[in-house]
Amino acid sequence: MRSMQFFGKIGKNDSGVKISGNDRLEIGFSVSDLSCATFRFAVYYKCSTHILFPSHHRKARRAMTTLIELYDERAIENVLAADMFRPKRIIFLCPTEVAQSRQRQEQIGDFFRNRGWNPELIFVEASLYKVDRILRQLLAISEKYPGCALDVTGGSDAELFAAGMFAAKANVSAFTYSRKKNRFYNISGAEFADDLPCNILYSVEDFFLMAGGTLLPGRVDNGTLREYLKDIDPFFDCFLQYRREWTDIITYMQRISPAEYGQIPPMSIQGKYIVKGERGGRILAKEEALQAFERIGFIHDLNIVSGESVSFRFRDVNTRAWLRDVGSVLELYVYKACLDANIFNDIISSAVVRWDEVLGHASVINEIDVMATRGVVPLFISCKVSDIKTEALNELAILRDRFGGKGAKAAIVSTGRCNAASRHRAAQLGIAVIDRDELEGGQLTHRLKVIMKAEDS
Repeated sequence: MRSMQFFGKIGKNDSGVKISGNDRLEIGFSVSDLSCATFRFAVYYKCSTHILFPSHHRKARRAMTTLIELYDERAIENVLAADMFRPKRIIFLCPTEVAQSRQRQEQIGDFFRNRGWNPELIFVEASLYKVDRILRQLLAISEKYPGCALDVTGGSDAELFAAGMFAAKANVSAFTYSRKKNRFYNISGAEFADDLPCNILYSVEDFFLMAGGTLLPGRVDNGTLREYLKDIDPFFDCFLQYRREWTDIITYMQRISPAEYGQIPPMSIQGKYIVKGERGGRILAKEEALQAFERIGFIHDLNIVSGESVSFRFRDVNTRAWLRDVGSVLELYVYKACLDANIFNDIISSAVVRWDEVLGHASVINEIDVMATRGVVPLFISCKVSDIKTEALNELAILRDRFGGKGAKAAIVSTGRCNAASRHRAAQLGIAVIDRDELEGGQLTHRLKVIMKAEDS
């Protein structure tokens, strides 16, 4: 942590920014934070109060009814302060593509309505670069809506420069949010946001909605998953025991239990002992694995005629699906680990999201294997019953950034061992790696807590 001189003394404190009534401007920052929105705004504000508007005096502020938001590419920056303070109206200074996109505007409105309130939303087209034009727009807004407040958590450099001059000239309340502290802080005249903890709890669906996405039904019925919690650890133990043959075992289960699309899948199965594998190969029934599945209660009435036939009955439609999908065992184990961590307020296995046509881009559907939220921080988890590939890391980073923003976390869990190249790429992307060594050592729940900063490493 370092300090520097700028129009008076600049020191350090926990809030990040504090402007006192004298000539003292206190800013806490590290060298890597010099471009952060809070620091830039504070400097611009101090410039304005000392140079541009030297006769400026503070006046008593009315309660906030109007909130001005500097639109940001990170969706959570546009909604968090509004959701916390719930003003009557929100005015977004936004780029042309947002100001002209009825769909994006409706998506933001849908998010707030899904959260249980319906503010008036006003979208004002603003230049990203012309400070004088932005300042005139802000001054016009304050004249029309006295008592407005300004959130400076997001926005471009030009918007923040204009916002600093605006806050000094118009005597409006200005505040910011610290991801590190999960608190709001008063920068100027915003006593309502002075060292205020953020107590909002967002769901997985909330994060998709705020970014213009839609949560779709996935491969798993999350409403019934908790009924199977006692089965998940024994199932994962089966996987660890037969890890090397797991793909062949699941392929065998698929071959002897086919189902036609749209038809109710049969629970009672009778098939050959030897089935066709990939590329003309053959797969034999793994008798020990089938017996293990019966012991954990996933199948019943197992009958094996060695070399000839196999018959059994699936316990139910869910266990049938899990025994026919290579990756389900790891996804279930990770889901349960999230529950066991006892730090998340929402957890979904197989979170399928449709990127609605945001600003001209066609709809795309993606799946996050497991997603969990802790307050306003989401965790995106990719599960791989294989080695970690660069493509998987890149895709995970894109989804995290698109739907989670700067404070979001991401982890990739693999039943293989991660090589140095993959670890290096994951580190570059800010993705935590959990591999087989930690899974076999029972460290998954601890690692999840460390990633979410709920426990020391």
